[in-house]
Amino acid sequence: MADVTVKPITSILVANRGEIARRIMRTARDMGIQTVAVYADGDQDAPFVKEADAAFALNGRTSAESYLVIEKIIDTCKRSGADAVHPGYGFLSENAEFAKAVIDAGFTWIGPSPEVISSMGDKLSAKKLMQKADVPTLPAIEVTDHLDINSAANDIGYPVLVKASAGGGGRGMRVVQNKSDLASAIKSAKREAASSFGDDTVFLEKWLDRSRHIEIQIIGDKHGNLTHCFERECSIQRRHQKLIEEAPSPAVSPEIRAAMGEAAVKAAKSLGYASAGTVEFLLQDSEFYFLEVNARLQVEHPVTEEIIGFDLVREQIRVAEGECLSFTQEDLSINGHAIEARLCAEDPNNDFLPSPGPVNVWQTSAAGNVRFDSGVESGSIIAMEFDAMIAKVIAHAPTRREAAMKLARALETTSIQGLTTNRDFLVSTLRSEAYLAGDTTTDFIERVNPARVRKISDDELTEAVIAAALASQAKNRTNAKVLKSIRSGWRNTMLPFQLLNFSHQGTIWHVEYRSQRDGSFKVRIAGNEIIVRVLNVDADSLSLDIDGKRLNFWVHHRLDEWHIHTSKGDLSLTQLPRYPLQEGEEQRGGLVAPMPGTVLSTEITTGDNVGKGDLLVTLEAMKMEHRITAPRDGKIENVHVAAGDQVETDQLLVTLVEEN
Repeated sequence: MADVTVKPITSILVANRGEIARRIMRTARDMGIQTVAVYADGDQDAPFVKEADAAFALNGRTSAESYLVIEKIIDTCKRSGADAVHPGYGFLSENAEFAKAVIDAGFTWIGPSPEVISSMGDKLSAKKLMQKADVPTLPAIEVTDHLDINSAANDIGYPVLVKASAGGGGRGMRVVQNKSDLASAIKSAKREAASSFGDDTVFLEKWLDRSRHIEIQIIGDKHGNLTHCFERECSIQRRHQKLIEEAPSPAVSPEIRAAMGEAAVKAAKSLGYASAGTVEFLLQDSEFYFLEVNARLQVEHPVTEEIIGFDLVREQIRVAEGECLSFTQEDLSINGHAIEARLCAEDPNNDFLPSPGPVNVWQTSAAGNVRFDSGVESGSIIAMEFDAMIAKVIAHAPTRREAAMKLARALETTSIQGLTTNRDFLVSTLRSEAYLAGDTTTDFIERVNPARVRKISDDELTEAVIAAALASQAKNRTNAKVLKSIRSGWRNTMLPFQLLNFSHQGTIWHVEYRSQRDGSFKVRIAGNEIIVRVLNVDADSLSLDIDGKRLNFWVHHRLDEWHIHTSKGDLSLTQLPRYPLQEGEEQRGGLVAPMPGTVLSTEITTGDNVGKGDLLVTLEAMKMEHRITAPRDGKIENVHVAAGDQVETDQLLVTLVEEN
């Protein structure tokens, strides 16, 4: 190995956004390195932009107009004074052309070499490499213009997976069960891959219905040192995107761990791999099969950091500077268990469709001293142009069960309000018998079917309505212009109860309250009369004694919305006006957008006859495609959108009427 000159880095441009940009900046600051952010139009007020030492606009709204434009990133490097680039994950992180452009422009690239990215970042090339290393691989065939796709799929055997060769994150992937869906799945996967990664190459691969997704973390330096940092299991997935990851895997024996680790290191060493990377496998019935290589840092890297006690981003930066790794294989051991949950703006009760929107309240839990890697703060916007992830929440404990319980409780006691998230689904998954037993194959969500939403009891709702009513009373008293020295609710005569009305998921709650001479309140709700004492109230918290039961609430008020956080989780109440508003006329026979997005295509025109299940409109939101299909047979009365249109949730797309 040739001598390597150590070249200290003084300023890093992070060519990414959100939580990973903040994560990289945190380590850079700890190392005394300046940070530079780049941002798309909708990210100008994001936390990662505010926290950087300098930030530069990319002057584009979408990924294709901003974070994926190599020329813009390189130009910003030159203007910013940065001497290094960290790509994070996603976007250009596995783009060899980008890595080469950074190096050719004279900047330090924090990642594996362009040559390694080309050979390992491309999933088809990586498969060939693993075959040379005698690692079992699944049958795969690249889709080209000349390929007979039906014959290829028959040779592999259904079900087959259509898979993007570049990138990751579940984008450009489709499971196909039969011949009739193959061509459309390939077309859709290619389009999504091109949009997300700038490369529409896809291939067909054998799909294993019930396996475990196991990956080996590797890291090497420029001096020839290379280690593996044990495995992570990432089997809890929806749409081929990971939701819960853990290290170590409950299903990997020491023998399998050693074999997987040896295979990953052998392949990486043959390339002279330097920096962090991941070799992914499928494990089924004690047999493992190579899946792909990610020549970058992974989203789920924190669980590895927690069990080995080393900062992988710090190691990446040191390797890029020319330093040796801080540890050897012999220095590493598994300490306890770590689990990570991806908190996302999506609706589990609506097939996990994205639900972008404002984060009105973001208040992380102090329970269990867990780790939050987030990209948001109160007031942030989860935009439809980018990934739906809000934060990663990571718990570390001596045992797997303790880590799961600690993580579930931290999620429950985190307040996030204003948009629909998968938080309750994550909690129910972590507390499920199957998860705690380690029964975590890739079909977990379909097979176990954890509760998608939290069931809120009448008692919890009653207490939340009382909290909203008395928080409203306290706020009105605080904002009073006159008689502020008189105790709240004091009267020299007996006046009627104050009445407030709230709605929750279509149910109206009436609450009446009246101040007592001893400072307590008499409250009437749901046919009961209750004595309530306000123990403490400030800007965002409220402590009540409700018939002798002491309870604490976080209460946030915005317009007519009251966001209440109880000991069990979040709920929102809408305060109804004193007089009802006139309702608008209901749209009949209309198909509406299930989430904000961009219309990619319309497959029908006015007057067309369609059958149940026919594709009508294709939407793109948060870098994923979503198909709007006919719910029944009928005739298209009107098409209200066209390709390229931006639509909001519940916006009318198509009017479908039944044939006479």
